[in-house]
Amino acid sequence: GCVEGAQSLNKGVRLNISTHYDLDSLRVGASIACSGICLTIVELESAKTVGNWFAVEAWEETLRLTNLAQWTKGTFVNLERSLKFGDEVGGHLVSGHIDGLAKIVNKSVEGDAIRFYVQAPTRLLPFIANKGSVALNGVSLTVNCVEDDIFDVLIIRHTLEMTTWGQANIGDQ
Repeated sequence: GCVEGAQSLNKGVRLNISTHYDLDSLRVGASIACSGICLTIVELESAKTVGNWFAVEAWEETLRLTNLAQWTKGTFVNLERSLKFGDEVGGHLVSGHIDGLAKIVNKSVEGDAIRFYVQAPTRLLPFIANKGSVALNGVSLTVNCVEDDIFDVLIIRHTLEMTTWGQANIGDQ
């Protein structure tokens, strides 16, 4: 998806996000993960009129724990509709309830893949383990190695092409 507009609210923000998803099966009140952040659709418009887009709102807790406050017109976001019981689970279960904000501190190209080195908030370090699972920007990934407050994940070509990870840079949160 792509942020088409951001409107400041009293201690919050409203975002309009365009998508290629068929919105006919979604309703106001449905949950959608936007770069891993579980948000509620507050308005939507299908392509029958002016294009596929939906609006979500975020408030203090979400703005404090995520990078959503940095999203502006043109920001690309990973979108994932809510999982239904009985659907295939590829990767690991991700709730969309964000625990903290990490920062890319280095990256290295390894063939067609890229290894990202990520600095985690100190309070989350006890929960990050070698070969454990982590969700970053809504993408389920495997932690390769943890050293002090830095861990690394290797992102393959397909994931780089299909998510916002292909545009990720050192310093991004």
